[in-house]
Amino acid sequence: MITHLVIAGKAKQSHMSRIKELFEKKKNIRSIYYTAGYPNLDDTVAIAECLEANGADLLEIGFPYSDPVADGPVIQASSKEALDSGMNLKLLFEQLKELRKRVSIPVLLMGYVNPMLQYGVENFCKSCAEVGVDGCIVPDLPMIEYEELYKDVFAKYGLINIFLVTPQTSEDRIRKIDGLSNGFIYLLSSSATTGKNLDVSENTEAYFSRIKAMNLKNPLMIGFGISDRATFDKACAYANGAIIGSAFVKVLTKAATKENISTFMHSFKK
Repeated sequence: MITHLVIAGKAKQSHMSRIKELFEKKKNIRSIYYTAGYPNLDDTVAIAECLEANGADLLEIGFPYSDPVADGPVIQASSKEALDSGMNLKLLFEQLKELRKRVSIPVLLMGYVNPMLQYGVENFCKSCAEVGVDGCIVPDLPMIEYEELYKDVFAKYGLINIFLVTPQTSEDRIRKIDGLSNGFIYLLSSSATTGKNLDVSENTEAYFSRIKAMNLKNPLMIGFGISDRATFDKACAYANGAIIGSAFVKVLTKAATKENISTFMHSFKK
């Protein structure tokens, strides 16, 4: 039991500091999303390692779910294929036992609340801490439920919880999210599903500018529609970095080779 507490303590410290140090040291942060177990069931850690080697600053590994309401067709298809191949949270945590031997950048798990609840929230958080995952993005976890039921469990295991903000989110709610957050805030470029191209219209620019002017204590990352250097640069004008998801999953759909991953990542560099 004492050993577990020591390990948990170390994990807590390193989890918090990995995210904090990243945002203190870097601008124009490149966060890459991909689906665990796609395109092949055992690709999860190898893809993470290859992404870090090619300049990714932060990883979001999606745990697939049968009803991914916020995801566009590309990520939905990858989730279905991963599930059909046998991916689940138990297997994912088995795979991630290798993670910190091979990857040093921050890693988040992203998925829906239902699989988390089935696994057990405390078990989920404990498993995250044991394999070196830094935090989670759970789009359909209501803020009030997190605050009243799970905040202390996340804190116990040193995990950050990332909240999402859309153009429709009220200023009061954004301030509340900022107060509850200890990593970064995920700004959705639109209220659509993932995979739509970033269209920085006057409305979107006004939304990004409004959030930036709020001087929130947490860093900001923009996601949904970041597909190339131009959309990445647009997002970075308003935030600390951007999240690239569907565009990268399309690359994996063609072939999850080191060459393809390297070419894609280098297309985002100046």
